[in-house]
Amino acid sequence: MELKIIKTQKQYQQYLDWVDKQFDKKVPPHSPLGEKVQVALLLIQQYEDRHYPVPLPDPIDAIKLKMQDLGLKNKDWVGKVGSKGYVSALLNKRKPLTLELARLFHRELRIPAEVLLS
Repeated sequence: MELKIIKTQKQYQQYLDWVDKQFDKKVPPHSPLGEKVQVALLLIQQYEDRHYPVPLPDPIDAIKLKMQDLGLKNKDWVGKVGSKGYVSALLNKRKPLTLELARLFHRELRIPAEVLLS
């Protein structure tokens, strides 16, 4: 397969099929064919990024999900964010996420800034 920039849905599907066949053959990643597969995957990713963008999650939903992953409760933010009522209002989207709070959640929860500022 000659690798070129993917411009059409048909080319995109051909690349997906070709890569799938190479995976089935268990092509070693550091072989010449394996390198070609890696380049094809980059071209596929570029096409998908352009034609199927993934929207950023809601900032508050991202905070709540990360809190759940880490086993944190609303009460863990009292004092850092504000009162119990303010934390509740923030996480229930009744209060806005300020820039200062976005920085805090970015630092404490390691949520990417672009998610918190979206």
